[in-house]
Amino acid sequence: MQFPRRLTTAGTVALVALLSLAAAGTRADDFPSRIIRVVVAFPAGGPTDFVARILADRLKPLLGQNVIVENRPGANGAIGAEYVAKGEADGHLLFLTTVGAVAVTPHLSKPNYDTLRDFAPITLVARPTTILVVRPETPVNSAKELAALAREKPATIPFASTGSGSVTHLALELYQSAANVKFLHVPYRGAAPALTDLLGGQVLTMFADTPVLLPHIRAGKLKPSRVFPTPSPTTGTACWRRPRRRPPWWRNCTTRSSPCSMRPTSARNSFSPAPRPRRCRARNSANS
Repeated sequence: MQFPRRLTTAGTVALVALLSLAAAGTRADDFPSRIIRVVVAFPAGGPTDFVARILADRLKPLLGQNVIVENRPGANGAIGAEYVAKGEADGHLLFLTTVGAVAVTPHLSKPNYDTLRDFAPITLVARPTTILVVRPETPVNSAKELAALAREKPATIPFASTGSGSVTHLALELYQSAANVKFLHVPYRGAAPALTDLLGGQVLTMFADTPVLLPHIRAGKLKPSRVFPTPSPTTGTACWRRPRRRPPWWRNCTTRSSPCSMRPTSARNSFSPAPRPRRCRARNSANS
């Protein structure tokens, strides 16, 4: 699975330019002076890790320096976020994440970081399509049919998510509310372990992004029930990114087969630790 070349190239070029600005506190001629680390707050093998490794491969020849991916999973991204928040703000430490760690988790708990104070946003990197998938032997072919099955067996069908408070968990809650049904929520530490259990039959269904699902859909190991459009970044309306050669299941999954007009979306954004003066200003404002 590959993202459109135009998307990844544009994101990479933007990131390189903004990295130079992030390193403005040091001599421009000295950047990068060492290995650049991209922290991913989820396990290896998931969609965020997938995007990070593509990004690292593209950045290496442009920057002339090694770029490595560090996986620091746990607490819906909070562990990786806290690690980056305490890091040096010189452009050599990056944080590739979803909205979970920077927008959702701070409202569900009290992590040891402040998104607005401790991070400097750099650029939007990728916006993959979200798919609702089920085990191939499941007797459903749409989100409506899955909801009907859940209505017959309330709170018994195991539905995986990438963690409590994650985008996929919020999508599940929206789905349940819209369809007036109840699944058995099974949270994991990321998409990779959730997908492993889905393939192994421990859970029946989950929301996930295209990069990690498509190989298993093509192999017949998973069955797509619904494909959700990616909203346009300018208008907010549905923006379908169809593959050049659409597989047979694509049309069936993009019709109005959902019990509501829900559109769970997932984006990968890059951050760096905020410069120290900015953090001091934020703390002084909070104390005043």
